[in-house]
Amino acid sequence: MRIAHAAADPDAAPRRITLPTDWDDEAAQALAAMAPGDGAASLAEMADRWIDRLAGLPGADDGLGRRLARLLLLRQAAPGPLIWTGIGSTGANEPPVFVLNLAGFVKPGSGFETESYTEALHTLSTALRLVEPGTQPAPGRPRLLLTNLDACLAGLGLDYDGEPGRDVARCLATAAAGVMRGDEDGGQLPLVRPPGSCVVPGLAALAAVVREAAPPGQRIETGFSAPGPVDALLGVEGCGFAPIFSPLRPDGRLSESTLARLSGRGLTPEAALALSLSGDGVLPRPGRDAWLAMHRALGGLVDRMPALPERQPTTLLAGPLRRELPARRRGFTQKAAVGGHRLFLQTGEFEDGSLGELAITPPRETPAMRGLMDAFTRSVSLGLQHGVPLEAYVEAFAYTRFGPAGPVDGDGGIAHATSLLDYAFRMLSEAYLGRTLPDAPHADADPHADDRPLLPLDLPETGFRPRQATSPRTGRTVLRVVGGGS
Repeated sequence: MRIAHAAADPDAAPRRITLPTDWDDEAAQALAAMAPGDGAASLAEMADRWIDRLAGLPGADDGLGRRLARLLLLRQAAPGPLIWTGIGSTGANEPPVFVLNLAGFVKPGSGFETESYTEALHTLSTALRLVEPGTQPAPGRPRLLLTNLDACLAGLGLDYDGEPGRDVARCLATAAAGVMRGDEDGGQLPLVRPPGSCVVPGLAALAAVVREAAPPGQRIETGFSAPGPVDALLGVEGCGFAPIFSPLRPDGRLSESTLARLSGRGLTPEAALALSLSGDGVLPRPGRDAWLAMHRALGGLVDRMPALPERQPTTLLAGPLRRELPARRRGFTQKAAVGGHRLFLQTGEFEDGSLGELAITPPRETPAMRGLMDAFTRSVSLGLQHGVPLEAYVEAFAYTRFGPAGPVDGDGGIAHATSLLDYAFRMLSEAYLGRTLPDAPHADADPHADDRPLLPLDLPETGFRPRQATSPRTGRTVLRVVGGGS
């Protein structure tokens, strides 16, 4: 075991978390999020509480607690926050949940452990039926959520975007649904049947067998997990059935799934790096089409399928390669002031003269303001270097309104700006796009309109009225807002 200091919220004070040595800091943060209170927490103590509680329920067999502890320590399965904290589904917004890490059943050199997977399904079905034996409406049923599918396929040497990988996914989902469905609905499963063959020995046979006989008990819903503390606790690389978009871990090292896929191709990391530098694509990056194909393959096999996002979630890794700026690059520095607040705007250009880097420095603002502006311009620079057109940024940030704002000094082309970003991107539009954007209408408006304080709540139309009074100190007329109907 080791001791880590972690907190679920970056602004919260770190907690003392005791967990296994080979579990990462993300797991410590997940434990900090699920542990009640704000003091020290231990995985062993937290797990003992919910395991003892489940193992002590009527109908639990003698080995249930031992099997649940083994699934947790091997990071193969873990319950949702409600079971960790001892809160049942009655009166809660979510039902009791267990998350099953599919990649936890892949062992190097031996492939997928079908028997261990089968035992885990039966153990979790027993635990979920014990924790919620009553008859709840469909939204409140206990759930088994599968996760880390792509890492499981990687450990088997299979690509996410391929029919063999989709066949394995179908078998895994069908086996889980068959064990969890129970006999309360007549033992019926969806009409979609698993493939007759599978590259994993015994997995297709398992998926076919569990369809024949429903276990006793209520039905348990099946689906795929969403990002949350349980996935982090289990060391999940790709949440639910989504592909793994990045080949790297958060610390910059190659992920376990990447190493597994390289090993399946007979490549060392050094050989893969050499091939990448020569322009040869070593590992295919799954895109949204592959994600859609997997979604279609699994549709109808489980009760709850998550919705697909409209756009690719990781644009930088799924889009074009980063365009490098020259070591010595051209650009310019513009000094100006907006509403009396100075700023320096610096640009860096690609060889063809297009904008590739941006920095906006307000020297006299607060450190927080300078830090936020630096982070913002770094993200814009990364976007420009990955192919995002400058026009998109101009349309997004020109005419944005927030202080400081007002007359512009130091730039003859722009007389008034509604914010620092409004000035910066309208100036960049003129310099790099050849488009001059006019000032926002402001001459007829109150020049101090943006400086007036905003009330925290809108005043009601009735029940309040302004009342004038004279200040005894200055003799000026002041305005007070008072309640009452008189």
